[in-house]
Amino acid sequence: MATKNKNLSEYDKNTVPNAKNFRFGIVVAEWNENITEGLFNGAFKTLLENEVPAGQIIRWNVPGSFELIYGAKKMLQTQNVDAVIVIGCVIQGQTKHFDFVCEGVTQGIKDLNVQTDIPVIFCVLTDNTMQQSIDRSGGIHGNKGTEAAIAAIKMAYIRQQSSLSHQIDNQHLLSSGAVQLDEGTPLELKE
Repeated sequence: MATKNKNLSEYDKNTVPNAKNFRFGIVVAEWNENITEGLFNGAFKTLLENEVPAGQIIRWNVPGSFELIYGAKKMLQTQNVDAVIVIGCVIQGQTKHFDFVCEGVTQGIKDLNVQTDIPVIFCVLTDNTMQQSIDRSGGIHGNKGTEAAIAAIKMAYIRQQSSLSHQIDNQHLLSSGAVQLDEGTPLELKE
């Protein structure tokens, strides 16, 4: 497994961008609540440790992992967040339900990342046993929620920097006269 001999809660704080001005959404599945609460606590604590004020962290609950997609979509549309973390847990059973839920959630979160400009971080455990989930939600392997929070901070920072870079590039083009903007017409290069 990818987490064998690795503690998910270990990270170098020096590699994490300043997060005090970011706003985060966390959508948490209620199914397998003992696991998802552990993941949420890891993510929430990590955001706080990285200077995100508690008032800039929004939590919504949804019934299960499949509903994370809709919850994240609505949060993206209504909450002015810099990143969203989706937290869920699906444990292998005796039917193919596990496969359908895991694939649907994975594809749905991937689609949100492609369709929107706000990163959605996947923190959904897809384990074979309850013990594996316990181990990854605050147990012997640390907490995947911690890892998701660090990913959310880094992705929010990338989004911010790319937006700033784009604005600077556009301002430079306008001030240099290289591009002329006329209402109702496409950009034209001056000769």
